[in-house]
Amino acid sequence: MKERIEDAGRRMEGAVKNLGSEFAALRTGRATTSLLDRIQVEAYGTPTPLPQLAKIHAPEARLLTVQPFDKTMIQDIERAIMESDLGLTPSNDGNMIRLPLPQLTEERRKELVKVAHRMAEEARVAVRNVRRDVLNEFKRAEKDGEVSKNDLGRAQDQVQKLTDAEVKAVDDMLARKEAEIMEV
Repeated sequence: MKERIEDAGRRMEGAVKNLGSEFAALRTGRATTSLLDRIQVEAYGTPTPLPQLAKIHAPEARLLTVQPFDKTMIQDIERAIMESDLGLTPSNDGNMIRLPLPQLTEERRKELVKVAHRMAEEARVAVRNVRRDVLNEFKRAEKDGEVSKNDLGRAQDQVQKLTDAEVKAVDDMLARKEAEIMEV
C-alpha cells in the first residue's frame, strides 16, 4: 500500500508539473522564451519543437527574437509562429525573426485568466482521478482480503492528504499566474 501511495503522489505531482509548463506557455504582458516552447515546426518532414531549431531570446520586456540554427528553416518557423494561437506577428529580416509582444488589453487579460482557470481545473481533475484510481485499488484489495479495514482507512486518509496538498499547489500556481496576467 505504501508503494501505491508513493506512486499516486508521483502521478499527482506530474499533473501539477504539467500545469506549470502549460502556465509557462500562457502569454502574459512580458516576453518569456517559454512562450514558444510548444510551437511545432515542420522541419525536414518531421514536426519538431521550435527550441530545437533555433535560439530564442528575450532582449527586451516586449520582444522575442528567434535565430534559426539553419537559415533555410526561417520561413517554416515564421509560418509555424503565425499559425499558432499566440496571436503574434513575426517580422523576418532573413537571419532572425523578431516577435514584438503587443500590450494586452483588459479584455484579453480576462480571457487569459479564464484560460488559466480552465487549465487549473484540468489539473485538479487529473489529481482527483489519481486519487479515485488509488482508492478503488485499495477497496479491491480490502474486498480480496489483502488489507484490513483499519489499514484501508489509514491509506485513504494519506491519499486524501496528498490530494489536498496537490490541489492547494494548483490553487497557489493559479493565483500567481492570475496576478502575473493582470499586472499592467
